Amino acid sequence: MGYLIKSMTGFGSGETCTDQLKINIEIKSVNHRYCEIVLRVPRSMNVLEDRIRRFIQKKIARGRVDVYIKTEFCGINRVVVNVDEELAFSYLQAVAQLKKRLQLAGEVTIAELLHLNGVFNLEEPEQDAEQWWPALENALEQALDGLMAMRIQEGRQLAEDIKRRAGQISVFVEEIEQRSPVVVDEYRERLRQRVRELIDAGTMDPARLDAEVVLFAERSNIAEEIVRLKSHLNQLAGCLESDVPVGRKLDFLLQEMNREINTIASKSSDLLINRTVVEVKSELEKIREQVQNIE
Repeated sequence: MGYLIKSMTGFGSGETCTDQLKINIEIKSVNHRYCEIVLRVPRSMNVLEDRIRRFIQKKIARGRVDVYIKTEFCGINRVVVNVDEELAFSYLQAVAQLKKRLQLAGEVTIAELLHLNGVFNLEEPEQDAEQWWPALENALEQALDGLMAMRIQEGRQLAEDIKRRAGQISVFVEEIEQRSPVVVDEYRERLRQRVRELIDAGTMDPARLDAEVVLFAERSNIAEEIVRLKSHLNQLAGCLESDVPVGRKLDFLLQEMNREINTIASKSSDLLINRTVVEVKSELEKIREQVQNIE
């Protein structure tokens, strides 16, 4: 079975043309803890924003999604440029009076008139935005298909890297498990030596001996931690084959695995085990960085 997890990073675009309208859509997504959709749409399409959000949320569970929608009307729906001739004439009269009073030279050009507030206005014809939904939906579907293809491709690469690192962690855990009986034997020998010292000193205290035994049991037994680590690794492998968003679950599993490996480090004073623990923590950190980009 192939990897099904998705990255939160991607890009897609789509375009639809009709006799009266051209729609161009670009969508990009990046990491985010939740699903945040940011729309930039023309004013004429504002009434469709909620429908656009719902459409996107059907396919995307996590990530910041930026949507850019551009429209270009044509034919009878073309944008009309209106010129306020009376306002332009008033501007010219005011400029002429100012020139005369201040004795200034120069003429007002058409280019300068373009920048005067209110002289030129763009008028969009009244539209029923609902009639444009099929065309908009088509362009949106194209953009989302491209976005999802990129997210799936990157998700596959992330999964392969995580699987490889998880496999290395499994090897390290096996090494720790094989080493743990040796650690118990070494600690037991140190405990016996300590008991002999107490006997030789004539200060043997049964209560103290019991305390040492309890301490020995707590410090030397890492079997439970190893079992839980293996269980978490199995769950992680299952997540990599899941067809539902698993980013948050993976993040939780990594926290638990860190907890277990830290407990092993605190219980063991063995140099070889502690060196292996460092290697495990290094791989876990690298996996955590990858998981931050998984949906």
